[in-house]
Amino acid sequence: MKTVLITGATGLIGQEIVKICHDQNMNVHYLTTSKNKLTTTDNYKGFYWNPDTKEIDIFCFEGVDTIINLVGASISKRWTDSYKKEIITSRTETAQLLLDTIKLNNFPIKQIVSASAIGIYPNSVTNYYEEDEPSVSASFLGQVVEQWEAIVDQFASAGIQLAKIRIGLVLSTKGGALPEIAKPIRLGLGAAFGSGEQWQSWIHIKDLARLFVFAVTNNLEGTYNGVAPNPVSNLELTKTVAKTLHKPLILPNIPKFAMKLVLGEMHILLFESQRVSASKIEETGFDFEYHHLEPALLDILN
Repeated sequence: MKTVLITGATGLIGQEIVKICHDQNMNVHYLTTSKNKLTTTDNYKGFYWNPDTKEIDIFCFEGVDTIINLVGASISKRWTDSYKKEIITSRTETAQLLLDTIKLNNFPIKQIVSASAIGIYPNSVTNYYEEDEPSVSASFLGQVVEQWEAIVDQFASAGIQLAKIRIGLVLSTKGGALPEIAKPIRLGLGAAFGSGEQWQSWIHIKDLARLFVFAVTNNLEGTYNGVAPNPVSNLELTKTVAKTLHKPLILPNIPKFAMKLVLGEMHILLFESQRVSASKIEETGFDFEYHHLEPALLDILN
């Protein structure tokens, strides 16, 4: 029976991935910085690590040849200077600790499937981004993903098969952006942001979890966009959420300066535009359950 090691297993995406691994008869080892999240069952076993002090329980690697790397501080908290540093180090230092530990102990890890993000692509209303896009966004998120991927790429240099999944807007009721988008709409106060023309490349959380496990079971290598095949504009997203919740949209679009006052630098999450292609992952034989936004929202919000 296959055993995978998952970092970030107790997070939003991680919990879904664990379910699918168990459905497919895989054992899960997971790393956590929180000792009260350590549990041990037949197929789900927790191990402690503290990347700040470079501490890691090396028994987490026992019987493991594949890692799913999801760990990283949430980007949906106010970006103070100290928190921006945490957003970066929670991704780079964790990956570095994993790699250093594997190399030091000669652990026979064959494959790592690592999260990344579409925030690496520059802000554009006209471009249609594929994985080989050479330019990188000048935004803070662009810097984060560039540094994150630079560390993760070292796994490939160490002879470990590497797949990177660049994640878009994850749709789930349990966290992420959707509950925040839906909240004002439920109150009849919904509105699009800015021009509303900015692209939102989204994915249903179940499809994203399936995609990670698909990358493991099909030994995928290289970079793949973790987005559904049909991105939408911010206006269309807002309208479709309102339609799904049977709520009217009567307010004018919310201007950028207003959200900058409320959210600070983090407001770019609502105004950046990345229209991202899902063709490469589809060409591997991965089949999305949710190709279009409305059925995805109906499944999640109803």
